Formats: sequence, C-alpha cells, structure tokens
Amino acid sequence: MTIKPGVRVSEGKLVVKERTILTGMPESVVETSTVEGMFLGADLGKEDSRHVISLGTLRDVRFMACFRFKLWWMAQKMGDQGRDIPLETQFLLVETKDGSHLESGNDDNQNQIAYTVFLPLVEGPFRACLQGNSNDHLQLCLESGDADTKASSFTHALFISAGTDPFAAVHHAFRAVRNHLNTFRLRHEKKLPGIVDCFGWCTWDAFYKEVTQEGVESGIQSLAAGGTPPKFVIIDDGWQSVGSDEYKENSDSLQRLTGIKENAKFQNKGEPELGIKNIVDTAKQKHAVKHVYVWHAITGYWGGVRPGAREMEEYGSVVKYPNVSSGVTENEPTWKTDALAVQGLGLVDPKKVFTFYDQLHGYLASAGVDGVKVDVQCILETLGAGLGGRVELTRQYHQALDVSISRNFPDNGCVASMSHNTDALYCSKQTAVVRASDDFYPRDPVSHTIHIASVAYNSVFLGEIMLPDWDMFHSLHPAAEYHASARAISGGPLYVSDAPGKHDFDLLKKMVLPDGSVLRARLPGRPTKDCLFTDPARDGVSLLKIWNMNKYGGVLGVYNCQGAAWSATERKNAFHRTDSAAITGYVRGCDVHLIAEVAADDADWNGDCALYSHHSGQLIVLPHNAALPVSLKVLEHEVFAVAPVKVLCPGYSFAPLGLVNMFNAGGSVEGLVYEVVNSQGLVRLEMKGCGKFGAYSSARPTRCLLGNNEVDFDYDADSGLLTFNVNHLPQEGHRVHLVDLVYHLSC
Repeated sequence: MTIKPGVRVSEGKLVVKERTILTGMPESVVETSTVEGMFLGADLGKEDSRHVISLGTLRDVRFMACFRFKLWWMAQKMGDQGRDIPLETQFLLVETKDGSHLESGNDDNQNQIAYTVFLPLVEGPFRACLQGNSNDHLQLCLESGDADTKASSFTHALFISAGTDPFAAVHHAFRAVRNHLNTFRLRHEKKLPGIVDCFGWCTWDAFYKEVTQEGVESGIQSLAAGGTPPKFVIIDDGWQSVGSDEYKENSDSLQRLTGIKENAKFQNKGEPELGIKNIVDTAKQKHAVKHVYVWHAITGYWGGVRPGAREMEEYGSVVKYPNVSSGVTENEPTWKTDALAVQGLGLVDPKKVFTFYDQLHGYLASAGVDGVKVDVQCILETLGAGLGGRVELTRQYHQALDVSISRNFPDNGCVASMSHNTDALYCSKQTAVVRASDDFYPRDPVSHTIHIASVAYNSVFLGEIMLPDWDMFHSLHPAAEYHASARAISGGPLYVSDAPGKHDFDLLKKMVLPDGSVLRARLPGRPTKDCLFTDPARDGVSLLKIWNMNKYGGVLGVYNCQGAAWSATERKNAFHRTDSAAITGYVRGCDVHLIAEVAADDADWNGDCALYSHHSGQLIVLPHNAALPVSLKVLEHEVFAVAPVKVLCPGYSFAPLGLVNMFNAGGSVEGLVYEVVNSQGLVRLEMKGCGKFGAYSSARPTRCLLGNNEVDFDYDADSGLLTFNVNHLPQEGHRVHLVDLVYHLSC
C-alpha cells in the first residue's frame, strides 16, 4: 500500500485524494506541502500592487463559496464550474466523489466523498481572494491597496486541505492557517462575553439615531413588563457627539466624531457631568440589566474623526478618500456615489489609534459600560494608500483595538460588525463575536429569506474564528417567528430591536426564560451536510436545514428560503420567480451532524433518534437513516428537538426532549443519568428553566419526582410522549431542577 498526500500537485493538476480538482495549473504557481495540506503562491516576475493569477480550470464539482456582495458583508453562492465563482470569494468548499488518498488493492474508501477547503490568506502586505472567469479558470487575486506597496513573489497566499467530513475538514484547515499565520485565534480559544447567555435589546430598529436616555429606559421597561426582561442592552448609533465639516453644514453632510463623550441627549439636565453613566446606572440598578454595550465605528464614526475638532487634535485625524477594490465595486456599483467616497473619512493616525481607543473605552468603562459594538470595520481596507497598504493599516487598528478591549472590558465585551474581510478576520485575536450577515431590515420584504440563508452559510466560515451573531429582529413582524426560531438555534446572541410597546410576548417566551436567560445551543448553527452544496435561495426545489448541538441532544431547523437572492446581473438583492407551492424535504436524526457524540457513552446505541416537531407537537422515533418528510412554503419553517434513544432494557427506551414550548427545547437539559438496579429503572434529569418538559418514553413511568415532590404527568402511549409542567424557576441559589423518572422494569 502506498500512502500519498491528501493534496498534491502533479503534472499541472491539483489532485485531492486521487481526484483531479484543477487542470492546467501554470508553471508560475508554486506549492509548499505540509502535513495538514498545501500552500499555493506564484512567481510572477513583475512587481505590482495587484495581481490576478490563474490556478487552473475547475469543472465537474459542486462548491459553496462565501463572497462579499458588499464591502461589508458576505453571502453564499453555489455552482459546479469555475465561472460560477464570484468576485471577492473568501472561502470555498468543494465536493468531489470517487476519490481516496489510499491506493491499495482493496480500498473500501474508493467511493467516499472528499471535501476540499480553499482559504485565500494574507501574505505580507497583500490580501488574497478567489474568483472565476468565463473560461472556468479559478483565479487568485492579490492586492495591497497601495500603489507603492508592490511584490512579485508569493509562497503562502492560499491554503488547501481536504477531508471526508466537511465540518471537520473546515476546522482542520483553519487550525492549520491559525498555526501558520499566528495573527488570529480560533473561536474556542477566545473568551465569550456574558451577553451570549442572556436575552438582549438593541436600540437601533426601535429608534435609529433618535435614541435618547428616556427611550432606552422605556424599551427595557416595556420588555420586562411582559415577562421577558432584557439582561443586556446595546445603545446603538445616536449617543455620540458628532458634527459635519464646518464648511459643509447641510443635510447631506457626512457626520464625523467631534468628541469622546456623549451628546446632550445622554446628559442628565440636573447632573450633566454624569454623562452616559446616568442611563447605565438606571439600566443596571433600577432594571437589573447585567451588560450595557454602546456602538461606535472602528474609525470613531461613519465619517471618522473630524480633523481639528477641539479636544480631538491629539489623534492626528486626516481626511482620506476610500480606494475601493475593483472586485467590490463590481459587486456593489453604488460605491461610486457613496458619501464616504465623495466626502472622505477623517482617519486617526494609526500611530495614535491605541490612545484614541483607550481613552474612548476608558471613559465608557468608567461609566459602567461593559463593551462595544465596533462597526464599519471593512472601511480600513480602502484607506491604506500611503500607509503601507490595506493589510498593514487593518493590522495596526485591530491590534490597538484588541489591547484596548482587553484592558477596559474584562468580559471581552466586543461585537464586530460590517467586518467580513479577511484583512480583519485574520488579525483579530480578541473579538469573539461577529455579526454574521447584512442587517435585519424590517421594512424590506426581499431581505428576510436572504438573511436566514446567508447567516447559516456564512457561519461555516466565520464560526471557526468567532461566534456568529445572527442579528437583532422585531418580535412583532410578519416574519418574526421565521427570524426568531433561527436566532434561537443559532448558538449566538439572542436579542430584539422592538420599539417600546410593540412586542409579541408569546413568541418571545419561546426563546426567553422569566429571568432573562436563554437556552443557547453549544455551537454555531450551520447548514446540514446534505444542504452545503444545494442552493435553498435560488434553485426552487431545496429547503435549508440548520443543525446545532445541545448537551444531550441536538436541534434541527428547516426553512423555505426560496424566491430571493443576490442577483449577479442586477448587483443587488432581488426577488426572482419561484413556485408558491410548498417544497418537500426530508429530515433525519443524523442531520444533527454530531448527534453520535451525545450517545458516545452508549455502546449499544443503534442510531435511533426521537424527533419532536415544535409546531405540530408530533413526536416520532426515526431509525438510523430513516427520513421524515417536511413540506414548507416560502417563509415557513419548522424546528425539531432531536435526541438519541437510550434502551434501558428490552421494552424500555427513553430520550429527553426538553422544554417543548421553547424553540431550542433541548437546551434546557443540563444533566442526564440512567440507572438500572434489579427491577427498577431511573432516569435522573437536571433541567434549566421552567415550562412544559417533554420526553420520549416507550413505557409509562410509575412516578415523576420534581426534587422531593411527586408531580403529575401526561403520557401518550401511541407516540410515547411524556410531559409534565414545571411552573417555577429553580430556587434561588440553585441552577437547575432535579427530576427523577422511576420505572418498574418487567425485563
């Protein structure tokens, strides 16, 4: 038997597990093999600040690309040949069949599917991305963003690796890149801030820039009055001191930061010196909010810091005009007339940006603020001319930001937004939470299905580096439940932007417990394995399935996202023709990709899973690889709690579902022990929260104990659905309820 590298170049071909992926690779392309995969670069002979290099022809595969359709944000695109790969592709996952890295006379892996991960990187002052052309060439585009920053030779501009498990292959690729670059950290290496485990409210869609102290307090009060108290609050854009350039005082003038401290709206008339501390203290002391964040742009404000503004001179701000890369402007043509392009941005001197951040964050921290949402991050890539290029400028800003966050916000209080470029992603060691897609747009009907699809697919990429934040939403909205269920299974922060008095509390209580905590899933939510290369926004036939894990089971969301997507011809999000009839797809227990890990301690587990449908209330036990049909129209969804079935002894099986009135029911199960002694079986559960608890039980238990008290339960012998009510949260000082289910075993 001969073992060959999983990824290799041979006779001008890129070969992955003995399957040819690329043909006609030019001699100028150079490779460096490692144990984990391969780096590609090129010797080009001529120095320049921008290069486009063909890597060969790509055909007869299936791929999923994450590309930037705007400067700020990525979306997904699927295809099967090079010409389908969009400009500004930053992540590429390719599926090929009939290949194995083992050559032997008897190879059981011969027909196994291989998944190849392409990660364009940063090398020196250059940042790489992928694109295709009309000849089906896969091209590597390298840019410095500065005409004076040039190079002709690259060795580690693209990393390629492969595996037979797509999610493991992606993780291993990022681990190899992290070790190579040593400029960023992976999600699991970072401290997650406390906001991820409680319910929150953001002021943006409630007030936009007209937010006031009174508005912040009314929003908190309004949610708490309905039984869903927010425990974190984000005061979004509208609190800062800003103004236009003195010679441009008109409604179209770009606003720039004129001071570190808050504006007059956030100053108490009786005690103006309190500043923003007044509303922070009110939120925390009067309304029991745990975390208060505020918004700012990475450059201070949308238009940066106003040069010469009193008290801001020390930051050395200079107006610079964005130079947007051709790939971005082709995908987003409106950049040519954007206010930033026309009026420029007041850029703080990179050598003084730490002082700027430290003084801003130090002031906020002294007022009790716990963290910041740092927006508009990708603008830095356009401002590198004369400063060493886009990568260097981004690195300087992010290193300063990381140090300031670490110094001023001990809970690692930072959310990255408008930050989907690899310049930033590959140099962030501190920030642990990242907005996963373009905004929730309450008044834009084209956006809702697009949003759910893009957050799920982007999370395959972003979720390796940070915890994806699927954004705020409105609980009182035609698409509210569609958005809410997705957020609840996303694994990320869960928050709304409702205006005071405009809430659907019945919906919110499917996500939020009475104490303001949430049932957060354990991983970033991602598309199921069989959805990675289908196109649930465009193909007219596919549903999107999203999986996640809980401690003792999983959760599976199913969404019809058809009918709207980013249009390559219109260069914007648009509706397209789709059938209004329902689409039918299928769910399996193994769609929850790591469900077998939950059952790892059960050597006898045969793959059977209990699935509970949130909407229909139907419980079904699916044998391994058996499928349940699901039919949904556009903007419809379903969520399933999934749990492996444990056989206590013949005729007695059990699977915990959790709080079945919650979207992520299984997130409530914190402990699970099975005991069989003589003729008695015991299922001992630790349960978070309160509400209606459900489980699959093949037989009726003899007793149900909540703590030391016996409680009533309902049992449906036909389906095996066992339910009982827990009407209160655990007692003070206790994190969970203790539940014992007792069985008399005839076996």
